Amino acid sequence: MTLYSLLENVPASLRPLIASISIDGTSATTIILDSNTGEPLSRPFLYNESCSDALPVVKSIAPENHTVCSGSSTLCKLVSWWNSDDANKESVLLMHQADWLLWLLHGKLGVSDYNNALKIGYDPELESYPSWLISQPYSRVLPSVLAPGTSIGPIKEDIRIEFGFPQDSVVCTGTTDSIAAFLAARATEPGKAVTSLGSTLAIKLLSTNRIEDARFGVYSHRLDDKWLVGGASNTGGAVLRQFFTDEQLIELSEQINPMEASSLDYYPLQAVGERFPVADPKMKPRLHPRPENDVEFLHGILESIARIEAKAYNLLKDLGATEVNEVFTAGGGAKNEKWTEIRKRVLGLPVSRATQTEAAYGAALLALKGAQ
Repeated sequence: MTLYSLLENVPASLRPLIASISIDGTSATTIILDSNTGEPLSRPFLYNESCSDALPVVKSIAPENHTVCSGSSTLCKLVSWWNSDDANKESVLLMHQADWLLWLLHGKLGVSDYNNALKIGYDPELESYPSWLISQPYSRVLPSVLAPGTSIGPIKEDIRIEFGFPQDSVVCTGTTDSIAAFLAARATEPGKAVTSLGSTLAIKLLSTNRIEDARFGVYSHRLDDKWLVGGASNTGGAVLRQFFTDEQLIELSEQINPMEASSLDYYPLQAVGERFPVADPKMKPRLHPRPENDVEFLHGILESIARIEAKAYNLLKDLGATEVNEVFTAGGGAKNEKWTEIRKRVLGLPVSRATQTEAAYGAALLALKGAQ
């Protein structure tokens, strides 16, 4: 199993020093399990899957424009499964990917964190599931929720012995990948934002105000006494991988003049469907016309993704969030200096690579919090 392979990769000399473990995972990736055995009852629902069949049902029970009122929300995935699967529903549990991986380490089924649980309807301000959700028949499959970075319990004894972790090492609740990237960047003041340029484009802005509007795929995660406002687009690095290798991206990027605007107007998507800054499950990718020159084509894609990013930050401002004044960049795209220059021009803001760009660093900070 990949998780155990990663633990195996921790140098033996460091394992006795491991005090705590936490994991981040992509928001809204959903696993339906047997609550007795932990065995999956269906294939996982991936973060960007839209269960539009469940959307009318969810909209009929949730407040207008709530975060769950999007086909890709965790709640839509649960409702879709609940209404279409004929499996015995007496022993069912919903978990997110980070929850499930952490469960393999601590052994207590059904524990989540309030960042991952947001898209199933959990209210981090009230620290509870709302009454409109609790009253539904499938509410009994919902996980219990703790703050991110909360100690769940010790590492399972067999795993601890196998890998040589200390007796007092613990497993802590996790978070989503984009929040982990935000934590890694150490952006601590309102107005500071982190754009994660990974397989998708995710933005998080630290705001004094909570903003929720499913019409635009906008939601707020709690971060202590402030709010991380943002959303995740289906554009991003996965689209680049459809056309270019890592070597080609480096070589072609070097030939781009970032101060010159591209005339190509693309909406780069891997497949049909967008979540943010427009929530449209029927939106089609737009990557034509494709010029013969690959440098021009790449320039057009990078600039178009930057325009989507700018539209996203402008939308957050219009909805009442604290105005962005600086952007840190995480994820693989942070390494591309020409793309950073393009984004500075398009956004009209200071843009820099975060000192720590890996979401795993943010998860480690949560683990540190849980160990204290």
